[in-house]
Amino acid sequence: MDEFRWSLSFLRPYRARVTAVVGLALLEVGLSALAPWPLKAMVDNVFGGQPFPEPLQSLATSVSGGRTSVLLVLVALTGFALQLLHELARAGNTQLQVATGQRIVYELRARLVSHIQALPMRHHVMGRTADAAYRIDADAYCVNDLLMGGVFPLGVAALTLTVMFTVLASLDAGLAALSLSVMPFLYVCLRYYSKTMTERAEQVKAQESNLLDRALETLSAIGAVKSFAREGYEAQRFRAVGASTMEARIRLTWQESLFSIWVTGITLAGTALVLIMGGLHVVEGRLSVGSLLVVVAYLAAVYDPLSSIAHTTGTLQQARVSARRVRETLALRPEEPEAAGSCDAAGIRGHVVFDQVGFAYDETRPIVEDISFEAHPGDLVALVGLTGAGKSTLVNLIPRFFEPTSGRVLIDGRDIREYGLRQLREQIAMVPQDPILFGGTIGDNIRYGRLEATDAEVREAARLALVDRFVERLPHGYDTAVAEAGGSLSGGERQRIGIARAVIKQAPILVLDEPTSALDAISEEAVFEALQRLRQGRMVLVIAHRLSTIRDASRILVLHEGRLLAQGTHDQLLAGNELYRRMCARLSVGRSLDEPESVDDIMKALP
Repeated sequence: MDEFRWSLSFLRPYRARVTAVVGLALLEVGLSALAPWPLKAMVDNVFGGQPFPEPLQSLATSVSGGRTSVLLVLVALTGFALQLLHELARAGNTQLQVATGQRIVYELRARLVSHIQALPMRHHVMGRTADAAYRIDADAYCVNDLLMGGVFPLGVAALTLTVMFTVLASLDAGLAALSLSVMPFLYVCLRYYSKTMTERAEQVKAQESNLLDRALETLSAIGAVKSFAREGYEAQRFRAVGASTMEARIRLTWQESLFSIWVTGITLAGTALVLIMGGLHVVEGRLSVGSLLVVVAYLAAVYDPLSSIAHTTGTLQQARVSARRVRETLALRPEEPEAAGSCDAAGIRGHVVFDQVGFAYDETRPIVEDISFEAHPGDLVALVGLTGAGKSTLVNLIPRFFEPTSGRVLIDGRDIREYGLRQLREQIAMVPQDPILFGGTIGDNIRYGRLEATDAEVREAARLALVDRFVERLPHGYDTAVAEAGGSLSGGERQRIGIARAVIKQAPILVLDEPTSALDAISEEAVFEALQRLRQGRMVLVIAHRLSTIRDASRILVLHEGRLLAQGTHDQLLAGNELYRRMCARLSVGRSLDEPESVDDIMKALP
C-alpha cells in the first residue's frame, strides 16, 4: 500500500481537478442509481398497470391524460435522458482523469530526468543507461496507472456498492445480502493471484529493461557492427534476449487471464444466484418483475467496476513494481550543487594542488594512489602514460566527478569539497577526446559552453579553435544543423567545436583529453599556438598521446598503473627517466603507446 500512498502525493497540485473528478464521479453514480428505474416503470406501471407512487402518479396522469402510449413515450424519453447524461458525465470524467494523469506522468518524468542528472558520476559509470531510460519512459506511467486505474475506480466501485446495496436492501434485504456473497471469494482470488503476478511483473520489467539495453548497445556501436559485418550476430543476440522477455510477458498475461476468468466466473455465479432467488420472489409475489430488473441492473453496476478492476489487476501489479523502481531511483542520494556553508568559487585563479590523492571504485582495485603535484595559473601540465594508467580518472577528480578516497585536491589553497559544486564546475572547462555534440546548430554547440555568449564571442572562440576554417565553407555557416551526436561532421571538426566550447567558457582551469588527436599536422600546430595564448592566466591540464602535445609543457607527469613515476620538463625527463625516453621514442615516430610491441618495449624501462 506504500506505493498507493506515495502516488496520492502527486495529486496535491491538482486539488481543483481532483474535486471536479470526484464531483463527476458522484454525478455518475447518482445517474447509475436512477438509470434502471424507467425500465421498472415501463414494466410495472405502463405495461403492468400498477399505479406510480405519489406524487408521480398525479404528474403522470396530468401529463399523459391517461393515455398509455403517451406515458410509454415519456418513460422511454426519461430513460434516454438519464442514460445520455450518464454517458456525458462518464466522458467528462474520463477526459479529466486522462488529462490529469498525463500531467502527472510528465511531471514525474521531468523529476526523474532532473534527479538522474544530479546523481554522482559513479552511478552513471556503474549503472546502465538503458535501465534509466526505461524508468523514465515506461515506469513513469506507474502513478497514472495506480491512480486512474486503481484508486479512482476503486473509490467509484465502493461508492456504487454502497448506494446500490442501500437501494437493494430497501427493495429486498435478502437479495441484497445474497449479492455480497461473492465478496469473500473475490478477496481470496485477489490475494492468491496478486502475489504471483507481482513477482512475474518484476521479472518482466527487468527483462524488458535488458532488452532495451541490448538494442541501445547495438545502435550506439553501429559503426563497429557494420565494419565487422556483425548485423546478423547482433540480431541473433537481440532475438535471444527478446525470446525470454516475450515468454515472461506471455506467462504474465496467462496469469492475468486466469485471474480474469475466475473473477468473471464468481460475479456471474453471484448474478445467477441472485436472479434465481429474485425469480422465486417474483413467483411468490414478494417482488415485481420491474423490481427484479432493477436488482439485476444494480448487480451489474456493482459487479462491473469490481470485474473491471480485477481484469486490470495485472496492470496494477505492474504499476506497483514500476512505482517501486521509480522510488528506488528517487531515493538515490544526488550531488549537492550548493552545500550549506560552501565557499564561493567564482573568483578562483586556478592554482591546483594534488596532495597524496588516491581513488578506487572499491577497496580491492585502486585506480590512482598517492598522487602529489602542483600547477599554477599559466602552466601547461601534460599527463602521459599507457592506457589504464589513471590519467582520465585523475583529471575527473578536479571537477569532483569522483571524490578522492584518500588525500586532497586543492584549488587556490582550499579543498575542492569546500566549494559549491555547481560554482566549481563553472570554473572548469573540459574537452573530452571525442566531444559530444547536441542537436541544434554549430553555433548552439559552441555557445553551450556559456549560454549568454554573444554571436561575436562565438565567432572569436571558433576562430581560436580553427572552427571558422570549415564553417566558412558551409552554406548556412554557424546556423548549420548538426546531426545526432555530430554524425554529419568529421572527428577533427567535432574536436575543434569541443575546443571552441571550452574556450568560450572563459574558465580559469582548462582540461583537455588529447585535444589534437583527430587533427592534421597543420591544424594541430595552429591549435597549440592558440593554446599557448589561452594558457595566459589559466591552468591548462592536457592528457597527451603525441610528442608535439607534451614537448612544450611546463610540467609533464608520467603515470603508470595509477602511480606518479616522475615529473618535470621534457628535457629533464629525457635526461633522467628511462621510461619517458622510451615513450618519447615511440611517440616521435608516430607509434601508439598501446601497440603490443610498444608496451613490451616500454615495460622494459620500468624498475
